[in-house]
Order: sequence, then C-alpha cells, then structure tokens
Amino acid sequence: MVTLDVRPQLLDALSALRDRVAAARFPLPVPGAPRARANRDELLAQLDDYLVPRLRDPEAPLLAVIGGSTGAGKSTLVNSLVGRRVSEAGVLRPTTRNPVLVCHPEDQHWFSGMRVLPGLTRVWEPQQDPADDLPAPDDAPRVLRIETVDTLPPGLALLDAPDVDSLVADNRVLAAELLCAADIWVMVTTAARYADAVPWHLLRTAKEYDATLVTVLDRVPHQVVSEVSRQYGALLAKAGLGDVPRFTVPELPESAWGGGLLPATAVAPLRAWLAHQAQDPAARQHTTARTAHGLLDSLKARMPELASAAAAQYSAALRLTSAVDSAYDGEYARVRGRLQAGAVLAGDALKRWRAFPLDCTAGELLDALVESLGALLLCAVTAADERVDDAWRREPAAAAPGLADRAPSVESSEHRIGLAVRRWRRELEEYAEDEVRELDRSVAPDPEVVAALAATGLLGGRRGRSAGEGLAERIGAHGALRLRDRAGRLLADYLDRVMHVERERRLAPLDALEVQPEPQAELIAALSVLLKER
Repeated sequence: MVTLDVRPQLLDALSALRDRVAAARFPLPVPGAPRARANRDELLAQLDDYLVPRLRDPEAPLLAVIGGSTGAGKSTLVNSLVGRRVSEAGVLRPTTRNPVLVCHPEDQHWFSGMRVLPGLTRVWEPQQDPADDLPAPDDAPRVLRIETVDTLPPGLALLDAPDVDSLVADNRVLAAELLCAADIWVMVTTAARYADAVPWHLLRTAKEYDATLVTVLDRVPHQVVSEVSRQYGALLAKAGLGDVPRFTVPELPESAWGGGLLPATAVAPLRAWLAHQAQDPAARQHTTARTAHGLLDSLKARMPELASAAAAQYSAALRLTSAVDSAYDGEYARVRGRLQAGAVLAGDALKRWRAFPLDCTAGELLDALVESLGALLLCAVTAADERVDDAWRREPAAAAPGLADRAPSVESSEHRIGLAVRRWRRELEEYAEDEVRELDRSVAPDPEVVAALAATGLLGGRRGRSAGEGLAERIGAHGALRLRDRAGRLLADYLDRVMHVERERRLAPLDALEVQPEPQAELIAALSVLLKER
C-alpha cells in the first residue's frame, strides 16, 4: 500500500519549492506565457491548499470537494448527503455565491484557521438559512461559509464549490482553487451534459494528477438509467478512467428545481463510500497517499515546464535589451564621429563664431555652442528610441504593459540633456579660470573668452582650428594643450553620462518587470532537492 511520507526534510524541500514557484514571474507576452501563469497559479493553489497542509497534518479530516457545471445538482447533492439544507440550491446559480464547507462539530477546529484555503475569510453561521445570503459587493473579501452538522461522520468534510463554468470569472477561478484543496474530487454531471467539454477537462486533469476521483451522474431519467450509465462508463473507460467509482442519482421531483432534499436511499451508496474513505484506516491512507503522491509525481513534468517558460521570458528580455543596447551603441558611435567632424559648429553657432569677437561676445558664442551640442545629443537619443521602437515592434514580448505604451517621464530627454550640456559648460569655464590663474602676467585674458575658444576648438573640427591658435596666444601652447585635453575628457564623460542615462531610461520599464535568469535554475534545483528527499 502507498503510504504518506511526512518527514521534516520532505516538508522543508516542498516549502522551498513552493517559494521558488511563487517567485517565478511571466510578465512578457511570449508564446506559452499565459499557460505558464495559469500553471504556476494552479500549482501554488495545490501546494498551499492541499499538499503542504496534508503532509503537515496527515490526521486532518478528508476534504471532498463537490465540483461540476451549472445546474448539475451539486448543492442538492450536498444537502442530501448531510440531511438538511446547508447550501443554496437551484438550476440557475446566483452570480455571487460563497462556497460552503460542511464538517462534523468535532472537526471544526481543522477549518477555523488558515490551514487550508488561506485566501478565504471564514464565516461561521451554522444556523443561517442559505436563502438569506445577500449579494456581496465587488470589493468584498472572498468568504468560506462553514457549517457543522452531526450527520456527517467525523473525519469527513464536504465542500460545495461554485460552478466550474460560471459566467463570473472569479467564480470559475475559485472553483478551480477549491478543487486544488481536495483529497477527493467528486465530479457531478447530468444525463444531459455528461459529454460536455468542461467536466471532461476536469476529469482529465484529475487523471493527470492521479487524484482520488469519484463521479456522480445526476438527474438521470428512470427510463434511460441503464443506457446513459453504460454510455458514460464507456466514455470514462476510453479516457482511461474506467476504474473511477461511479454513482448514479435518478431524476426525482425533489431535484427538478434544486429546491428539496433527495431521498436518503438515492445518495446512500455515495454517502457510504465517502464515509468508508474517511473512517476505514486503510482506505483513508490510500486516498490521501494517492492524491498527495499523484501531485508530487506531477511535479516532474510541471516544474521543468515552468523552468522552460522562465527561460523563454529571460530570452525575450535579452532580445529587448539587446535592441536597446544596439540602438544606443550605434547612436553613441555616430555622435562621436559627428563631434570629431565638427558638426556642432554649424548654423547659429557657426554664425556666432564668424562674428566673434567683434559682433559676438564670448558668452553668446558659448550659448550657441551649448545649444548646438544639446541638439546633436537630443537627435541621437531620438534616433536611438526610434530604432528601439522599430525593433520592438517585431518582438511580441514588447507588447507587455508598460513597454508598449511609453508614458512620458517627469523630466523629458530634452530637459535632461539641456542640464547636462550646461553643466559641461560651467565646468569648462572653471577649467579656463584655473588656466588663467596659472599665468604669470599682469594682464590676464578673460576666462570666458578662454572657455569659448577652447569649446570652439574642441567642437568645431577643421572650422575651429583658428580657435586653437587664438587660445595658444592667450594662455600659451602648453596651457592650450592642457585645457583642450581636460575639456575633451570632460566632454567624453558627459557624452557617456547622457547616453547611459537615456539608455537606462529606456530600459527602466523592462527592468521593472524583474525578468531574471535565476528562476530557471532555481526551479530545477528545487525539484532536484525534492526528488532526492522523496
């Protein structure tokens, strides 16, 4: 017989694996990302709501979750199993309905805390008529209503889940989450809908995880009980589920509109089967071990799939980053070439230089040069962004929220570049003042004129050669060379800063998604440790 291993080392390994799964993120819309997110959420629900709690407390009551489609008769079945109305029943399910958990009074302490389904707020109202439930506001916390009845055997709890095909998306998500918490999946369908896709998806999922499963074929007309049961059994056998226990509930007046209780004889076989699973030690051990081991075994395929999806995320992030790096590296090289060619000394700056010093002051010349330098850098950044946009349009991952629609920053690129070039000018003027102070002359040149000549010679290319000659006349050849070298290094430093800041600005939304290379290795490593401990 399969037994349930509850060694502390296994629990530690499982907790570590759970943390790795929770840390995995799949924000980029690459192929397979929606499936990866769904698989991660489902796996987290199974770990948090079932596997970890079950391994920590193997003696806790068995939880049988009653699931199925709208109008399958789940609530009527639950009410009939416990012998009184504990869950609102009806063919048309209310759109805001809380799940109901029913247990023996001796077992209530197992469910009063957050041992299972920690995301649901507990509401203890054992005497409340379910018909008195009021619709909850959209922002209300999710609630698990718990009823205690002494008609259920100790060691067994029933959970009536919302419809798995509910029109309300939150109800569908909650139904799937509740099934993840089950020791026993009780799948309810009807004679009219037993071939529908939704119940079969759940049946195949249960088979994939080797969960303890039982099916109920409900509301079967008396005259076709044998034929429908035979056809349903054939479908189960074809799907590899021929050994799944099956129970048939005939169509009765009490179940026509979901308003009453079925006769005890109609649900007696199912009730006896559930009681046996809970009260017989061997059957209970087999049930819990099968579901737990089935889930553990499923990790061998599911964890590598998550790791592969994490690798695809990082690969896409690298492609996006590479597009940004390539665009900015290209524009950086182009700007350096333009600076060496004297592209800054053009337009108004060239006009000012030709008028200097008779019709243009040193300050006006510096203003024009700074404005031209800023325009050159802004054009480079704009061109880099356009290249990035073009590359990202061909990359599906760039459609992620925050990447597709770039929100304007508080400070524009033009503003940041303007600040940078003005700071460069101030530091250049300070360098010029240093050189002037070094001169051993009674009449020293104007530091602003020295700075203007140095800037023109540095930024003007061949057209600015005469500025270098004028600079040497004022502060000497050695001083001119020294100032030009310092100014050149300063310009290169500011150019690096500007392009780096703008590159980081473009990468910031991608960095905020925190797509890292570690999750792939961490997921596989966590699985390896768990398998070793098993």
